[in-house]
Amino acid sequence: MINGIPTLEDLGDIEGERILVRTDFNVPLDDGRIVDDFRIRAALPTIHWLQQAGGKVVCASHLGRPKGEPNPAYSMDPVRERLAELAPGVELLENLRFDPGETSNDAAFVARLTEGIDLYVNDAFGASHREHASIVGPAKTLPSAMGRLLAKEVDVLMGLRDRPKRPFVAVLGGAKISDKLGVVEALLETVDSLVIGGAMCFTFFAARGEPIGDSLFEPDQVDTCRRILDESGDKIHLPDDLVGLDANGQFATWGTRLPDGAKGFDIGPGSAAAFTDVIMDARMVFWNGPMGMFEDERFAAGTRTVAQAMADTKAFTVVGGGDSAAALAQFGLDDEVDHVSTGGGASLELLELGDLPGLAALRGAPNA
Repeated sequence: MINGIPTLEDLGDIEGERILVRTDFNVPLDDGRIVDDFRIRAALPTIHWLQQAGGKVVCASHLGRPKGEPNPAYSMDPVRERLAELAPGVELLENLRFDPGETSNDAAFVARLTEGIDLYVNDAFGASHREHASIVGPAKTLPSAMGRLLAKEVDVLMGLRDRPKRPFVAVLGGAKISDKLGVVEALLETVDSLVIGGAMCFTFFAARGEPIGDSLFEPDQVDTCRRILDESGDKIHLPDDLVGLDANGQFATWGTRLPDGAKGFDIGPGSAAAFTDVIMDARMVFWNGPMGMFEDERFAAGTRTVAQAMADTKAFTVVGGGDSAAALAQFGLDDEVDHVSTGGGASLELLELGDLPGLAALRGAPNA
């Protein structure tokens, strides 16, 4: 039992028991072929432990966004084939989101899902911030536990939140401040420095009254960003220079005041160096969100530099899934950080709130 949540050992003797394991096999596909099987491999410690203890494992996962009806493009067949190679003997149900009852947390769908099932294990951290049927339903009636992956995610991320090593630095990027407003405010209560890049920095520049050209920003968040800047003291580090395209579509570099028609797409080299210094001086770093449009090589330098700093620093490093994890993989640095989370949204919500619907459900299980 960890933080009131049962672990695999709390299930007792599972010989011959049928165990529903909610996994996160939402892997990237290209023309029906798996591009990266990381999420499948991440579930293997839990699956193998259950098999070795005599359990009969039935995995269930979503894949993509099929909108509540069967769609061959999101069939679990490619995942099923790969899982059979990695963990023979494991049953894998069809895509949970083929049924609208999954996302609506329908009790009848939960009943069908758990029919003939003796125990439930949640190992889908990346989906545990959703109040979906397979996440919160089975633990209402079945003895339940968190799997190895979920337990590790909770331990690492709650460690950042509750037991930070200082200096503790958070690096946030991505497009919208509104998506990360809650975690920004929560982190400012904990971190020593908050580094902000990506398109979300332009809303902060607008809050400072600086011209941002035609760069992406959120007008309805300007007042909120102004308040955050006023209240945060010197904790927040914004870029000092930017790169992007000028009004004629030509690559350009500026300070923080963009001319009319210009669009910023990445932090500049000076900012990348300054952010690296902040990261290198830390003892613990959390990173979520790219510094720019790294998919385009013209605007990848800022994200690449931050990723390299995460690899080079002696700090304990955590990357919060999503695009940051994709960037690490693109740059060949995913094995150079201490922990890469399997859930972008889930990691942010856990840091912000200290709990998730999936964890709360396990605490309320009959065996908890």
